[in-house]
Amino acid sequence: MKRMRMYRRAALSCMVFALAAISMVFASGQAESASQTISFAGSGGYPPFNYIDDTGAVIGFDVDVAQAIADRLGKTMEYKTTAWDGIIEGLRAGRYDGILGSMGITEEREKIVDFSIPYYYSGPQLIVRTDSGISDSSELTADSVIALVTGTTFEEDAKRLGVQVKLYEDDNQTLIELLNGRVDGVLTDRIVGLNAIGKMKGGDALTLAGSVLRSEEMGIAFRDDADALRAQVDAILRDMREDGTLRAISEKWFDGQDITVR
Repeated sequence: MKRMRMYRRAALSCMVFALAAISMVFASGQAESASQTISFAGSGGYPPFNYIDDTGAVIGFDVDVAQAIADRLGKTMEYKTTAWDGIIEGLRAGRYDGILGSMGITEEREKIVDFSIPYYYSGPQLIVRTDSGISDSSELTADSVIALVTGTTFEEDAKRLGVQVKLYEDDNQTLIELLNGRVDGVLTDRIVGLNAIGKMKGGDALTLAGSVLRSEEMGIAFRDDADALRAQVDAILRDMREDGTLRAISEKWFDGQDITVR
């Protein structure tokens, strides 16, 4: 009888510990789901999409889209900046909830992250000096040196052009290199190129060469275990497109142009 009571006490203790563990896991899950903050990331060096202004704040089209999404989720938005070539690993490591930084949707990237529906459309554009004599990407040669940001889809475009490539951290650096004559051209997003030419010092010495090399869809990247959040964001993006919010944000940053439709 005494041994039976010992077994019962041991069993009761195990049950108490199990219930406590389950409660802790449940509470943790509740805390995570009830988080009042959502974080997105971008390079912080990609004007006018996401860049740091004179006050040190991160602003731009991407940042405004991120804020609108957070508002509709009822959460505080935190926009983090990080090096583009490590941004996906940062997402997978859980340092932010999503990448909202003008990331092109590609088959290669979809193997390791999940994308939202597209929130805008653009394409890679060659930028050259106005005195270069180059009017189209077809005029580049194997000796041409093209600058681009590391980790972008534009690397594949440069390979197809058969040019020499120099990699930089952001487009501020690539365009300065072009202005200083250290490279023959820059391959970047068409809208970024137009913005740079219109606003940067010495931009009038640069010009777009030809048209975009291809059309590109931009999406928000999520971890592959964040299906619920991705579905929420997809629904919000559809609503923002239907009620004109995406168009209004685009027109604010791109002189009345709507880049959110094809």
